[in-house]
Amino acid sequence: MAETVNPKPCGALIIGGSAGSLDVLLEIFPALRNDISFPIVLVVHRKASNESLLTDLLKSRTTLAVSEAEEKEFLSSGKVFIAPADYHMLVEQDQSISLDYSEKVNYSRPSIDVTFQSAAEVYKEKLVCILLSGSNADGVEGLKSVNNFGGRVVIQNPNTAIMPYMPQQAVLNVKPHVLLDSHDMADYINKLND
Repeated sequence: MAETVNPKPCGALIIGGSAGSLDVLLEIFPALRNDISFPIVLVVHRKASNESLLTDLLKSRTTLAVSEAEEKEFLSSGKVFIAPADYHMLVEQDQSISLDYSEKVNYSRPSIDVTFQSAAEVYKEKLVCILLSGSNADGVEGLKSVNNFGGRVVIQNPNTAIMPYMPQQAVLNVKPHVLLDSHDMADYINKLND
């Protein structure tokens, strides 16, 4: 699917995923440029006991700085922030991070919807959100907000997803700017830097 033109530079990239998304992330991160000019936020459903494993795994696959997001930390360019397990991660108007332990959304905490929606209000047309593989509909409402605020919506081609339900629901309910196969995502992200 060809992307509609959006001349705004990328201010932040948020990637949301659940079951089946780890394989895509491990394909994307080794291929990313080391001079990425925007922050990357990952919101991945996982058990609380596995919180440091994802961070350590991604650190071993990229030259970008990777860390678990901390309360009141500011999003900065060229760094990867991972939403902590069992906390919702919100982006505040001053582009700092807020962690929240409120009720689960779509049976999930962190919820992709929560992060997408809060970031859409902050970054507006400079936000790019990618929704990957998963087995529930988390992220769909957040992508609607991204569209409403003029941001770019990217969805993994459900045909390339290990768990296609999440990207299928997004395609059915949100008009994506682009639908990407997993092997095309790193190149797409690198071009956001231009």
